[in-house]
Amino acid sequence: MDDLDRMLLAELQRDAGQVYTALGRAVGLSAGAAHERVRKLREQGVIRRTTVEVDPVAVGRGVAAFVLVEANAWMGDSPVKAALEALPEVIEAHVVAGPASLLVKVRTASTEELQAALRRLFTIDGVTGTQTIVVLESFFERPVDPG
Repeated sequence: MDDLDRMLLAELQRDAGQVYTALGRAVGLSAGAAHERVRKLREQGVIRRTTVEVDPVAVGRGVAAFVLVEANAWMGDSPVKAALEALPEVIEAHVVAGPASLLVKVRTASTEELQAALRRLFTIDGVTGTQTIVVLESFFERPVDPG
């Protein structure tokens, strides 16, 4: 990956929907050259997906919480991943080292829905406890810097 690829990634993170003509112009390439580089970045797995950033409050998911999940078993296996993916409130899940086994980010419409999501977390085999941190305000969320 070179500096042009990094510039393309930064431009795509700013606006993934822009046409290749505009993308190429922004980094000093033709539309065809920009398209080819983006295709290669996808093939290499550098670009995992193209998406739209949605305001969670606007779609009724204004309550955010980080949940440390404690367990009595290893939580880094496929059944745990599948169980977490089945919970629509879980928008991120990470196997971590430290006092907890998992770090999960949850988005709900209300604290009542958050409580229900926490109850469902307890149905996953091995889960013994949770510590929940409710977000009061988010200053920013930043994409990965390709530089």
